[in-house]
Amino acid sequence: MAAVPDNEKIQVLFITYYWPPSGGAGVQRCLKFVKNLPAYNIIPTVVTVSEKGASYQVLDESLAADIPTGTRVIRTSTNEPFEYYKKLTGKKEIPYGGFANEQKGSLVQKFFKFLRGNLFIPDARVGWNKFALKDCADLLAKEKFAAIITTSPPHSTQLIGLELQQKFKIKWIADLRDPWTDIYYYKDLQHTTVAKKIDQNYERAVIQKADALLVTSTDTKRLFLAKAPEVESAKISVIPNGYDEEDFTLPSAPPPDAFVITYTGTLTEIYNIEAFLKALAKITTVHPDIPFQLRFVGKVSAEVKAQIEDAGLQHLTHLIPFVPHSESVKYLLSSTILLMGIPDVENNYCILPGKLFEYLAANKPIVCIGPIHSDADHIIDECGAGRVFHYAAFDLIYDHLDQLSHAWKINHNLDLPFVNYQRYSRFNLTGELAKIIRD
Repeated sequence: MAAVPDNEKIQVLFITYYWPPSGGAGVQRCLKFVKNLPAYNIIPTVVTVSEKGASYQVLDESLAADIPTGTRVIRTSTNEPFEYYKKLTGKKEIPYGGFANEQKGSLVQKFFKFLRGNLFIPDARVGWNKFALKDCADLLAKEKFAAIITTSPPHSTQLIGLELQQKFKIKWIADLRDPWTDIYYYKDLQHTTVAKKIDQNYERAVIQKADALLVTSTDTKRLFLAKAPEVESAKISVIPNGYDEEDFTLPSAPPPDAFVITYTGTLTEIYNIEAFLKALAKITTVHPDIPFQLRFVGKVSAEVKAQIEDAGLQHLTHLIPFVPHSESVKYLLSSTILLMGIPDVENNYCILPGKLFEYLAANKPIVCIGPIHSDADHIIDECGAGRVFHYAAFDLIYDHLDQLSHAWKINHNLDLPFVNYQRYSRFNLTGELAKIIRD
């Protein structure tokens, strides 16, 4: 099949569970693709779940401003178990990815994890599929689309693409933002042998049948290729998450009277930042003249809060609940340095948090606690944006914080002179997707 010329206007069908008013990192990837595709003469139609029935972990109404005027968004019904979960547990929230808002080890949690892993395959949002399939099939029967794009998690969304491709013989691009059966909390779901086999077969079918796959990191590509060795490497393209230049129009404003360390996003004990907390606690005694502040913006587990208290840092720690994305960016810009963590789990070399690229755009020194020589380490080093430290590297973390403290006493603005991050702009990354659509 010949490539479609760049000047020819074409349509694509973008199928995503997460869409505004959903908040969080997952929704931003597909939203920014949809925002920028028209600039490449590609007009997206979005099929998503109705917000009335959707199971969103967080809401962010502000993201709706990024939806291009005139974008056709079709919202469907769904049938999911989370309302029953909330009624039976008395909780107001559904579980976060990685179960950051769950009590570790409780019998109720274990019971629902078992149900999740064995009754709902690949995941508990699979009840949306039949509704999305119907509306997508109606569109494909009436209109001409150059391709369909399915983005996940939830990975059940990929099964929609699999069925549509088989029925309509249309080009299918599967965007997998996270690993599937290699996700770090997969073992917690307590799959039976049969359930695990079914899930693995779904995963392998998507890898084999999709015309093209997108992943966010080089190591994630390696994981998926290992599932289906017969698949050619060129079929899987690495398009990382990025930053939107329009989100960073405000000037950087590091505080002149405080050394503010900011972390944004979800944080649980599996991120293993204890060495950092202990190093910071020691630094505060060595530099008592520096007004340190430790700021967490987002969801912090009870276990991490306990670690903060054990380190004696509660007096300088500020816990800020989830905020709209635009406010999160303001917190980045009003920081001295930025803290990032990567879960201390198996296959963590492929974990490339979406916020990394916004950290880069904020132009602050990054202190990352995670695996050395990982995908995140390579990007931070490539961009000259900070350093990655192993979870147990107390001495190295302490020395680095000491150097930053001495530098702060000379100049309270530690913003970096140059960070080579422009290739990770959402607009440029959408250009890579546009090429895959047209090829």
